Amino acid sequence: MRPNPIDWWAVTPAIQSLDAAGVAYGLHEYDRGEDLTDFGREAAEALGLPYDQVFKTLVVGLDDFVAVAVVPVDSRVSLKRVSAAFGKKKLQMCDPTKAERVTGYVVGGISPIGQKRLLPTVLDDSAKMHPEIYVSGGRRGLDVSLAPGDLIRLLSAVVAPIAA
Repeated sequence: MRPNPIDWWAVTPAIQSLDAAGVAYGLHEYDRGEDLTDFGREAAEALGLPYDQVFKTLVVGLDDFVAVAVVPVDSRVSLKRVSAAFGKKKLQMCDPTKAERVTGYVVGGISPIGQKRLLPTVLDDSAKMHPEIYVSGGRRGLDVSLAPGDLIRLLSAVVAPIAA
């Protein structure tokens, strides 16, 4: 399914998962600055895309419950809305070290796809406004584009208004 050549070292679990599921997607590599920390906005700017079409992956949880929230890079996540989407009283952002451990990805390259195990996922409902959205491809400097419906099906994601 891979739409264009990519170096063998860049094949991530996210890409492998998309290939295995037969999902149509695009690969988008970009040069990233080493000093930047707003990875999602950086991706949107480097790819020349509107911020509301590029989504960031955030890991949330409390105690033993860990989940994923996917929101546009120009938005903040409402933890209250995410908690409600999962039927939880309260959730908080995971510590970056824990997020890396549970997903298998490094911060700034955490993809909602191909994580160590499928975590409960909620996608902001604004994703449905676009024929395709962009999410991390599993490493810094790599995004994948795909139809929101494919992402929802692949992750068994809940769709809810979770952006603040």
